[in-house]
Amino acid sequence: MGRKRYILPKRVFDVTFSLLVIVLILSWLTPIVAIIIFLESGERIFFTQKRVGKNGKSFKIYKFKSMRGKSPLNDPLLSIDEAKRITKFGHVLRKYRIDEFPQFFNVLKGEMSVVGPRPERQIFLDEIIKHIPKYKEIQKLKPGITSLGQIRFGYADNLDQMLKRARYDLIYLDNLSIYTDFKVILSTIKVVFEGKGR
Repeated sequence: MGRKRYILPKRVFDVTFSLLVIVLILSWLTPIVAIIIFLESGERIFFTQKRVGKNGKSFKIYKFKSMRGKSPLNDPLLSIDEAKRITKFGHVLRKYRIDEFPQFFNVLKGEMSVVGPRPERQIFLDEIIKHIPKYKEIQKLKPGITSLGQIRFGYADNLDQMLKRARYDLIYLDNLSIYTDFKVILSTIKVVFEGKGR
């Protein structure tokens, strides 16, 4: 399927799927998560962070808060460095990828897609492009809640792992289709139910 012919059905699917998740899941899940987060750590429910979107435009990504405190403003740590701040309930949120669910609001706003490349912070994106110049083409796409890289590789704790995961994003870029998206979504559902996140 050509990229132009792919964009419209993808957007229709993104909006429809996101509305279903928000109405059927987030409507009752959000109050429960909010209560548990408050009782455990007294933190606010949502975490926001600036990420790079389509055509290099930045946006605020939404997640359920899984860590105590605030990330250092001038120290964009990778996940392995942030592990000590993760709460007990935060581990559960991450294990089942529940922390990612608020991103369906990003999808409704048109900032993200259900399936797409991993949304990165600018400093990490610059490093990836420095090592893999072709990765700059990934900015032609909206970032996704889930991705081929997340399914095939998982979370990255350092630059080397990010570079390995980035190559899956390029494979996705070369194989854009609704069929590919459905395969990634089905694999993601399997990961969620098996609790393979972290």
